[in-house]
Amino acid sequence: MTELVLEADRITPILSDLISRSELAAELQLTTETLCRWNTQRIGPVPTRIGRKVYYRRASVEQWLLAQEESVPPRQKRGRR
Repeated sequence: MTELVLEADRITPILSDLISRSELAAELQLTTETLCRWNTQRIGPVPTRIGRKVYYRRASVEQWLLAQEESVPPRQKRGRR
């Protein structure tokens, strides 16, 4: 029986790499409504739906954040030319 307990300790939960919409909103200092709006506009990180719940893969969020850094448009000069 101790073998089963030790083996069960090594099993990672299936949802361990997923974070909820509210957790992501808190980390990014946004509202959940903003994440919902981004989802409908298809401009934020890609969500995963499980039933009615929405989750985000940490790796997908990290990739999206890196893409945001790389895709910053150059500043336009203002004022006189």
